[in-house]
Amino acid sequence: MKGKILLVVGLGIGYVLGTRAGREKYEKIKATAGKLWNDPRITQQRHNAEDFVKDKAPDVAEFLADGVKQVVKQVASSKSDKTASEKVTTTSSAPKKKPAAKKSSSSASTTKSTNSK
Repeated sequence: MKGKILLVVGLGIGYVLGTRAGREKYEKIKATAGKLWNDPRITQQRHNAEDFVKDKAPDVAEFLADGVKQVVKQVASSKSDKTASEKVTTTSSAPKKKPAAKKSSSSASTTKSTNSK
């Protein structure tokens, strides 16, 4: 329990000190990322990537749709084959029931126990 309390206190102190010292660093990182994102070379590469994705998206969608159709057909056929084989297996290998043994009457067992006392 003492270790958990120390952990929480340590996290709190680290958070407070980190936010004070880290705010300047955060702003610096944010400004650098903004400069990189808006750099003309990066912007051009982003546009190239967007154009490539727009050109290839229909082909990828068609490829995925064909793959899904094949998987659905395989699952459906294996499921119907499995169901048919289970029906044959359960009907042909069903255990035969043995006839139930005749039960003795409860009055006979009562009289035996009272006679033996």
